[in-house]
Amino acid sequence: MSNKRITIYDLSKELGISVSYISKALNNQPGVSERVRALVVQKAEELNYKHNTHAANLRRGSSRTLGVIVPHINQSFFSDAISGIERACAENNHSLIICQSHDKVDKEKVAIETLIHQNVDCILISASMETTNATSLEQILKHNIHLIQFDRCIELINSHKVENDNLEATYKAVKSLINEGYRKIAFIGGPSHINIYKERKEGFIKAIKEASLPIPYNFIIEETLEKHEAHDIATELLSLKEAPDAFFTISDIQALGVKQAIEKAGLRVSEDVGLFGFANEPFTELIEPAISSIDQKSEELGYQAAKVYFEELLKKSEQKEPSKKIVECELMIRKSSQRH
Repeated sequence: MSNKRITIYDLSKELGISVSYISKALNNQPGVSERVRALVVQKAEELNYKHNTHAANLRRGSSRTLGVIVPHINQSFFSDAISGIERACAENNHSLIICQSHDKVDKEKVAIETLIHQNVDCILISASMETTNATSLEQILKHNIHLIQFDRCIELINSHKVENDNLEATYKAVKSLINEGYRKIAFIGGPSHINIYKERKEGFIKAIKEASLPIPYNFIIEETLEKHEAHDIATELLSLKEAPDAFFTISDIQALGVKQAIEKAGLRVSEDVGLFGFANEPFTELIEPAISSIDQKSEELGYQAAKVYFEELLKKSEQKEPSKKIVECELMIRKSSQRH
């Protein structure tokens, strides 16, 4: 038994009908009699013929496929964003190839190369924690593939971007902590070269300065994303004579580490030490006390990122300056940040 894939040329040979006529019959195009169409479909089923979509798309000059690269597929923020991208692809009859970088720049480069070789029409990417320059992203554009950045964006390259209102959302969250009576608020941030973490820090400082509160130099810690690191940082700060009475973290994973440190120190979350996270991961409302967080509307973020391709880039009516879309966040106030 041959493992050779059956092609349209095999159907032509079997039936003694031209390739172009068989193509018309299989694609329900006009000019083909119902008798011949039925004959071609029957023979295709008999020989287990499958339409080579990739080859057909290449002939059209388009793969009708998008690629997406995220740091971690198993984080609900990114899985929800992918869900939004998939929804937009389904609405527009496109396929999606999903890659993850595991927050490693080398893996991100491999993912980009893979998608370039797959001849995707557009790559949507949320940068890895280690990505500090635009070299890999420039490769995408050099291969005439559209580029859309979402969430974590590298500012060094001029591309379409879809982001949250990170600064404003953080400002509102920290302001809510201040309104609850917290006065010594610590900030645990992320890599300062990534736009979203820089903006969240700016939002924190804006709220603190507006309230004329002090910002001790050791109350702002950056360059971290891991839960155990946030736990160790919070443990050290809570041991100080002038310890924080609240923490704002740029991720819920960090917030979970801080919560564990607070409880390990014999303190109560909310009553003794307030806590506010970011991303609205599902676990934040399931634990006790529930953690206040910022809902980034991640599925909508992914959907809007894909729509940039389908509504702005695919039409190609004229070359416009790259756009920047903002998806507004929502504050989810829960027990961890409510003192009263």
